[in-house]
Amino acid sequence: MSARADATVLGAGLIGRLLAHALAARGLSVEVRDAGTPDAQGAAARVAAELPVVRMGVHALQRWPEITRTLPEPVFFQQEGTVIVWHRQDASEARRFQALLARTAGALSALPGLEPAVELDATRLETLEPGLGARFPRGLHLPGEGQLDNRALLQALLRALQDSPTVRLLWEHPTDPSALPDDGRWVFDCRGLGAKPQCPSLRGVRGEVVRLHAPGVQLRRPTRLIHPRHPIYIAPKPGDLFVVGATEIETEDVSPATVRSTLELLSAAYTVDPAFGEARIVEISTQARPTLPDNLPLLEVIAPRRLRINGLYRHGFLIAPALLDATLQWMDRGASPLAASWGLRIQHDT
Repeated sequence: MSARADATVLGAGLIGRLLAHALAARGLSVEVRDAGTPDAQGAAARVAAELPVVRMGVHALQRWPEITRTLPEPVFFQQEGTVIVWHRQDASEARRFQALLARTAGALSALPGLEPAVELDATRLETLEPGLGARFPRGLHLPGEGQLDNRALLQALLRALQDSPTVRLLWEHPTDPSALPDDGRWVFDCRGLGAKPQCPSLRGVRGEVVRLHAPGVQLRRPTRLIHPRHPIYIAPKPGDLFVVGATEIETEDVSPATVRSTLELLSAAYTVDPAFGEARIVEISTQARPTLPDNLPLLEVIAPRRLRINGLYRHGFLIAPALLDATLQWMDRGASPLAASWGLRIQHDT
């Protein structure tokens, strides 16, 4: 590689890795600097809506298969929808949620690829997910939703960057973007909460996730449980693994999960399928997601050829391909019609 990179990416979490991979595919020499290590232990992406988020999510569902096909390792991707269930005592919460879905569908009725929710009785629920129909009299199916294996994706992106002759990886290398020389390179600040000194409005929202090995659980697609205090999702992964999450706590504390939060997650999972009672706890992890005051992402032009990408909140895997495409379009044109069509903000500080 030349002494000066064409682009420097600060932060090797999800969006940083995606962006570095895309820039290298364009033929640019790329330098990636991250304060952590290659295993991404500090990345919020290791732990998974407003109208702009829905628009970007629909775009991302089309893009994820295209992106994963370019990677050197397979990444599990599934698009069989999401099942939503609730207990009888939480029927009022479910009605509010259905009303929210209906308002979203009405506001975005012209959006290609957005499929409306399908109401399920116990029989139809049992057909989709055997066993649930016996415990829940009603449910919803969001047929267009999908999921992928976040750990496998981060590892495949790392492998792609390691294999690229035009990418230089600098681990345990925290960098203030103002310390980089103004030598004409592109600089992309993807550090999440690491950018808080330059972006004081950022805050962390703590999430706690449990990974379970549960061969006795037969859920085939992501399942959400509506609950007034601790709604959860259960996402099946290859190898009889299930990810159960996630709490949302307004704090940047990333110390180990509390007993209360863990009990709430596990108890809720058990009520969805009692077979979780025999599951083995593989991991309990916590992380703080980088969040802006309005809980929406932001592309911030901080100087010519310098961009800060932040505020992914809990939507990282849902919207990352959209943020990637808007960033690349902004590089090419100095503007992004895609971002404008989604309602994604591009703020110019120069």
